Amino acid sequence: MKKTKQLSLLLSGALAFGLLAGCGGGTTSTPAPTESGAPSTDASGEAFELTINIASEPQTIDPALNSAVDGAIMINHMFEGLMRWEDSGAETVGSDGTCTNAQLGYGQAESYDKVNNEDGTVTYTFHLRDGIKWSDGQDVTASDFVFSWQRLVNPETAADYSYMIDCVVNANAIMNGEMEPSELAVSAPDDKTFVVTITSDLPYFTEICAFPATFPVRQDVVSNSQWTYDPATYISNGAYKMTSRVTNSEIVMEPNENYYGVDSLGPDKITFKLMDDANAMLSGFNSGELDFIESMPTDEVAGLLASGDLKIVDYIGTYYVCYQTQKAPFDDPRVRQAFTLAVDRTYIVEQITQTGQVEAGGYVPAGVYDAEGATGDDFRTVGGDYYAPTDADYEANCEKARELLAEAGYPNGEGFPVVTYLYNTDDSHKAVAEALQNMWQTVLGVTVQLDNQEWATFLQTRKDGDYSIARNGWIADYNDPMSFLDMWLTGGGNNDAQYANPEYDSLIQQAKATTDPAERMQLMHDAEDIIIGQDYALCPLYFYTQKYMLADGIQGMYYTPLGYFFFDQCTRS
Repeated sequence: MKKTKQLSLLLSGALAFGLLAGCGGGTTSTPAPTESGAPSTDASGEAFELTINIASEPQTIDPALNSAVDGAIMINHMFEGLMRWEDSGAETVGSDGTCTNAQLGYGQAESYDKVNNEDGTVTYTFHLRDGIKWSDGQDVTASDFVFSWQRLVNPETAADYSYMIDCVVNANAIMNGEMEPSELAVSAPDDKTFVVTITSDLPYFTEICAFPATFPVRQDVVSNSQWTYDPATYISNGAYKMTSRVTNSEIVMEPNENYYGVDSLGPDKITFKLMDDANAMLSGFNSGELDFIESMPTDEVAGLLASGDLKIVDYIGTYYVCYQTQKAPFDDPRVRQAFTLAVDRTYIVEQITQTGQVEAGGYVPAGVYDAEGATGDDFRTVGGDYYAPTDADYEANCEKARELLAEAGYPNGEGFPVVTYLYNTDDSHKAVAEALQNMWQTVLGVTVQLDNQEWATFLQTRKDGDYSIARNGWIADYNDPMSFLDMWLTGGGNNDAQYANPEYDSLIQQAKATTDPAERMQLMHDAEDIIIGQDYALCPLYFYTQKYMLADGIQGMYYTPLGYFFFDQCTRS
């Protein structure tokens, strides 16, 4: 990849996140008042319906249990937190004007107060809007948020994202079974007031309040373990409500008539088609059956880019390989390092992905803030590379890889067991898998078999640790390195590598406890030095960009580089 292309991507990522970061805290913008109006129609005067494909069957659409971007996009349309991502109405993403940047605004809360306490803790008091209701007409109350946040940290819930609110006083003790969920530092003095006390002043806390895991659910609803599968029981509080769900086929949603902003919504129906066949996706888009897709056959990408039909936007995330660090042969860091160094990242981004991705020299991606925030160098620039990610030094990487494998007892791959690389069904993932398979065979002399699974099954297999090597990817939940680093704490819900290092854990906990920006960032750099520079628990391949295709005539889509597309304000000309 040309250096000029890398620079343009990094600069555009910084600009996009500059917009997002400026909207947190007490200056958060308030959504504009809604106006009454007739249901939206397209140019023909007919009801406006959108048909979307993000991915195949989601693993879950329970806000507390979801840990995938596809599930989060659906949940974002049907639920709403204290804060929400809204259309900035300003900067466009790309040059065609069909998609704008999202900014952080008020959601179910209309305002909040923030108090820095003498003991270093911080108390937020959120004041809920008048007239907010569930899709069945019941009032949304502050007690619903209390229940939902307690449910998130309750070990019985087994939420992968329980650590998302480990900043709340007593959360860690609850997750460790030392205290009861009722002792979480959240309360509802009345139906309109939600109070939460956090351990230190976090710059990204209001973004957490717009994250799906913190969205409210109702206690009487989620007591039914199958509540997410039936529109009659999938009671939500967001702009849309589920009206139909057919497993492995589609999830349909229509405007929630009890939502405070229902009169400003665009589509009269949004259908999420559940598919994992890239050829079928592109065919459906070309025939007009699909209005939006994210995936297409790998061999079609270059032509679609050249025609302008395929759009590329920033995406703050890393595509990587994780090793099962508790099972031989990948319990040996020398083996993990050898496999990591044997990868030709330049070949992958230039010959396979071909949509502007940047070779990864570390785990935390470009565009994530360091101590000086949006005005200074980002975390990746400050941290530097842990290995040469480009083709200029690839042969040196390969020589080192062969030496390491020999030191581990497998000279030229002799005696190395046949291992399997796990990935989810997708043309692009398959192409990357085949390239990795060939590189490891050619450079190290080892045999790697390939195994693909459909999305939901793949997620569970990887979570269970039933693999040797697996495809992985992580998108920022908020613009801070902690979003990428605290998931690897020992026993963490998203720690699919089953990585465990007490020194790493200590550094992350220290970073969580300090509010000094420089000290905090240095602790996180030290932690990345351990997991990547010393233990090689992960093999970063590239920093993401996001690709999509949107049908002609559709306007009003907005997007955050956290990976969320929003369709609630779309119109068709």
